[in-house]
Amino acid sequence: MEMENLTVVSEFILLGIPNTEGHETILFVAFLAFYLCTLLGNLLILSAILADSRLHTPMYFFLCNLSVVDLGFASISTPKLLVSLWAKSRTISLGGCMAQVFFYHFLSNTECLLCAVMAFDRYVAICHPLRYLIIMNWRVCTILAAGTWITNSFHATILTSLTFTLPYCGPNVVDYYFCDIFPVAKLACADTYIIETVTFTNAGVVPMTCFFLILLSYVRIFYSILKLNSAERRHKAASICASHLTVVTLFFGPCALVYTQPRLSKALVTAVQISADVVTPMLNPVIYTLRNKEVKGALRKLRGGQMTAR
Repeated sequence: MEMENLTVVSEFILLGIPNTEGHETILFVAFLAFYLCTLLGNLLILSAILADSRLHTPMYFFLCNLSVVDLGFASISTPKLLVSLWAKSRTISLGGCMAQVFFYHFLSNTECLLCAVMAFDRYVAICHPLRYLIIMNWRVCTILAAGTWITNSFHATILTSLTFTLPYCGPNVVDYYFCDIFPVAKLACADTYIIETVTFTNAGVVPMTCFFLILLSYVRIFYSILKLNSAERRHKAASICASHLTVVTLFFGPCALVYTQPRLSKALVTAVQISADVVTPMLNPVIYTLRNKEVKGALRKLRGGQMTAR
């Protein structure tokens, strides 16, 4: 009985991105550029917000949390993918595979809940502006942010534990470019019904709940905007939400495409997944910077301070 519970496999082989033979160098350069831009963009956002006291508000507090998520999310699969493309090394240790599964579900669900929390923040700012600082005080913001991180750490721990308590006796070839629950669980030497059911429920319930809360918040927001008697105030209120709505679209769009179109080819599903994992974390800081005068000012101030220091 004990032998059945032993994990014989000590490493896995990632097949990588399908149909990319002969294009490894181009892909390596592209993914490296995306990764470096993601690191630079999110670190600049964090530095600018932390350095400018005018941005020490609930909205930018949650934006800092989102930048931390994007930094981590981009680092789950991209470094290993770069090694695979450059050195042709596709093996990943059991511990590395467990880490990818854990952090992927931890950070993806954290971003999902953060999007819902940020939607609530925008709802309070526009629908209850006079009570905004009372409702969104630092105690509430800290509880919301900490609750998001802590809840999802337990959530990801449960999913990872369920995945890797299964026995793996071989083969050890993961038909994907990183370790995720479904591709890994297919290799188990036991019934995977429980983990597949739990994961599928998680993949549907958590995003749908967050999306419903975001939708509810924006229905109330748009209703309040329409009631404003000044076109300038309506434009200002709408511009406040534009960046967040764009980020929400980039996050939930790929999920909706993959789960509502089950007949998509494997190559297209992989492309959509890579877009969500590699490109979106790079675009988020750009989106918030382009449409935000306060962040632009903080970045200029940060740059000016660095030039003065020199």
